[in-house]
Amino acid sequence: MDGTIRQLGLDDLPDCQRLAVSRDWGAEDRKWRLLFEVGNVYGLDDPDGNGLLGTVVSTPYGHDVAAISMVLTAPRHERRGIAGKLMRHAMEHAETASLCLTATEYGRPLYERLGFRSVGRCVTYTGIIPEDLTTESKSSVPARPTDIPDMTTLDSEVFGAKRAALIEQLPSFCEDLRVVRDADGGLRGFGGRWRNGQQNMMGPVIAQDAETATTLLDELTVHELSRLDIDTRHPEIITWAEKRGLRVAFTTTVMEYGNPITNAPDRLYLPVAQALG
Repeated sequence: MDGTIRQLGLDDLPDCQRLAVSRDWGAEDRKWRLLFEVGNVYGLDDPDGNGLLGTVVSTPYGHDVAAISMVLTAPRHERRGIAGKLMRHAMEHAETASLCLTATEYGRPLYERLGFRSVGRCVTYTGIIPEDLTTESKSSVPARPTDIPDMTTLDSEVFGAKRAALIEQLPSFCEDLRVVRDADGGLRGFGGRWRNGQQNMMGPVIAQDAETATTLLDELTVHELSRLDIDTRHPEIITWAEKRGLRVAFTTTVMEYGNPITNAPDRLYLPVAQALG
């Protein structure tokens, strides 16, 4: 496929959204704006002047890991090698030791051909939690600016790369951001909830143990349409979701490329978003 891939700017957001809507992904205004803030958004222009042929986003976390996402191709130009070209561009320009992404069944064959390997499964649950399951007591408290350094340190230990720029965005990005500390003041975990269109996205939830993680989930809950992207290595979070009436919407595959990521998935209960690793 001829054409030069270029780095997109916020002025290109409407074309990105039109492309996403054409693939039934939704406009996702807040998520796109966050990706433009912390990541590198690449696109291929339609030579006919009809917006974008495709997009890909690479969000680097130092020189350790980059999260690849938003691999989209215009329906009218499918099967012309656009996604592969965009992926190779993102991989060549990431300058990190490792790459990660979350693949749909449709996209996974391409990523496997490019050398990505499967390292896990993610199950997405959606639904509305009944009001009679509201938690009255609060073990968590709203996050404050002074919590950000400890949140960044814990996130780095768990994710396997320092994501300071992303963590610093969370107080303004999330509708609710909470922390749990132990009696000595140590950070037990933190969790957030943010709105993506009509859905409340539950995440991130990073915690030292499952009890802290479910406490955060209880205290972040709203009785509106909600979504949780749950790694299948956390059956306790799946149980939490099912007991509250949430149901499986779809499943995806967690994939890596390059050096194995030295993370701690046992403490990464929910991501900020699949697009961010």
